[in-house]
Amino acid sequence: MLPMSPVNPASPCTDPTSVLWLDRDHSILAFNARVLDWARRPDVPLLERLRYLCIVSSNLDEFFEVRAEPHLLAALAQGENGAAQPTSFEAVSAAAHALVNTQYALYNEELLPTFARHGIHIMSHGERNAAQRRWVRDYFEREVRPLLIPVSLDPAHPFPLVANKSLNFIARLGGSDAFGRENEIAIVKVPRVLPRLIRLPAKVSGPQTVLVSLSSVIRAHLADLFPGREVGEFSQFRVTRHSDLAVDEDDVQNLRTALREGLVLRHYGQAVRLEVSAGCSDFLASYLLKEFSLPEGALYRVHGPVNLARLTQLIDLVDQPELLFPAYQPSWPRSVKTGQSIFEQLRSGDALIHQPFERFDAVLAFLREAVNDPQVLAIKQTIYRTGADSELMALLREAVRRGKEVTVVVELKARFDEEANINWAEMLESIGAQVLYGVVGLKTHAKMLLVTRREGRHLRRYAHLSTGNYNPRTARLYTDVSHLTADPLVTADMDSLFLHLASQSRLPKLHRLWVAPFQLQQRFIERIDAVGAAAARGEPARIVAKMNALTDEAVMRALVRAGQQGAKIDLVVRGACMLPAGVPGVTDHIRIRSVIGRFLEHSRVFYFLAGQDERVYLSSADWMNRNLMRRIELAWPVTDPVLRQRVIDECLVPYLHDGADAWDLLPDGRYERCTRPGGASAQGALMARYDAREGQRKGV
Repeated sequence: MLPMSPVNPASPCTDPTSVLWLDRDHSILAFNARVLDWARRPDVPLLERLRYLCIVSSNLDEFFEVRAEPHLLAALAQGENGAAQPTSFEAVSAAAHALVNTQYALYNEELLPTFARHGIHIMSHGERNAAQRRWVRDYFEREVRPLLIPVSLDPAHPFPLVANKSLNFIARLGGSDAFGRENEIAIVKVPRVLPRLIRLPAKVSGPQTVLVSLSSVIRAHLADLFPGREVGEFSQFRVTRHSDLAVDEDDVQNLRTALREGLVLRHYGQAVRLEVSAGCSDFLASYLLKEFSLPEGALYRVHGPVNLARLTQLIDLVDQPELLFPAYQPSWPRSVKTGQSIFEQLRSGDALIHQPFERFDAVLAFLREAVNDPQVLAIKQTIYRTGADSELMALLREAVRRGKEVTVVVELKARFDEEANINWAEMLESIGAQVLYGVVGLKTHAKMLLVTRREGRHLRRYAHLSTGNYNPRTARLYTDVSHLTADPLVTADMDSLFLHLASQSRLPKLHRLWVAPFQLQQRFIERIDAVGAAAARGEPARIVAKMNALTDEAVMRALVRAGQQGAKIDLVVRGACMLPAGVPGVTDHIRIRSVIGRFLEHSRVFYFLAGQDERVYLSSADWMNRNLMRRIELAWPVTDPVLRQRVIDECLVPYLHDGADAWDLLPDGRYERCTRPGGASAQGALMARYDAREGQRKGV
């Protein structure tokens, strides 16, 4: 049980339906500001500070690609449930501009000078000496110029189709062309295959690490691309396009084919943002805005490269490991013994794996044992994001080869992973696996793996459930909880759900699982209301929940009700949160914090205490309307009391007391960093607990 504070008297009752929610888009931008804070922290290694800067740029790209829908560019921003929010596009745009300006100020005023102190220089053309300029010219002629096709615009050469997030140059030319015409605008598209940073060899850089950006290389030799013309005004530019694939599933014969066709067009959706150099002339900026049909607020003038995300290449070009986080070695999961059949262990009790502090390899070992065991007859699994190179998919392929019945539910519409998932689906189908694409109109976001094994005269099922994806790479970077079980009630529910996804028949009454879109939202609200009712009776009443986002209005209203009845509510919400905390007379008993650490917080954990009734649920779902009502999602209880206490002790308590990486949400929607002298980091404590090297030293 989590430590309890005395039950406070209920707040003056306010109608939960009248609460003014925080704006979701501003909350997303505030989350990115918290991520950016890691880039300014002097206690963070230098190259990792750059990585956080790049992460924010990548996050902002996705924000514009998905959230800045074309029809909203000049209208009110819409809430997730379709309700108009009190924040206009202009206000969100102003907040985004401020964040971008902070990024580039941090890059130019803090990171670049600190790089220089460590012998790392990103040199502009003006800073390069004669030998370095000669080397750059040779590189340009050899590697870059052959791939560039400058286009002077005229009626026969219209503005070229510019791909989403690609690097381009625009120039205003003087003089006339070979035919005596004064076509003054030219465009140069830069291929993605070219590296955005180039390291100069030691013969021209000396002992320092000297790099040049591709944009500076092209800029220095732009005039060479237009012989006989004078290059006057010019600028690099980058356009971001709406990229959320929209396919009418009711109107297509084959979803996979429709999505593959849609992927071709994704790079050329409607423009939503234009980035140019800070020195871009008003003439060229206006020309581009008109070309892309964008309002002035969609223009971002940046003091540096137009795509900071590509600067992650620098991390691989610098050989200074002391500028990185020390390598972390997760331990083998303590609840999974090595050298013993995992099936045999699960017959004795459940196992939990806390990633990335414990190794995801145990999940692969579970699947590998199933593939190699001749008594295993069938394997069923959901696939959301596995990556392009996946050992897990290779194991499923081997299972098919060995004659096992393999059923895979592949979510083709996992945003920005569509192509990889389509490729996996086609591969598995081609070798005889049963491949399903879930339910029309609903993403399959649940993470589950079910193994059916013959044991004597009976069949027995073994299962893996997870809060995160079956992706070995992200399993080293995201915090998630994996649950291995042979509980017959859980596995029977999972089998019913797989049958539902295949046949679309009605789900029977389930024993353990809560499933969206059928009853997951309702069950969460029932638990919240039960806690509120306990508080009203003067009994212990506590809710602690950890998730990525909180935007579902029905759940938020239930939390407000429970808090007003006196329930103590602590929420750890990494990203977007629309519920205001600590508002007098409204959410006095609700405390909300966000923890941003070395690893991406990704686990969803829900604790409910109503009187003496204590329950812990794990889930693949955030408290968002899309997760609870428009996806196939799961929540399941941790029934083993030892494992339940472990989840509380590792996934909740440390985050409530984090004094290094946590931010408290204030009533007005701002976040305040919770730093205390000697304050503990939740992730740091867990890393120390599970460090494999420490375990070896102690003989564990």
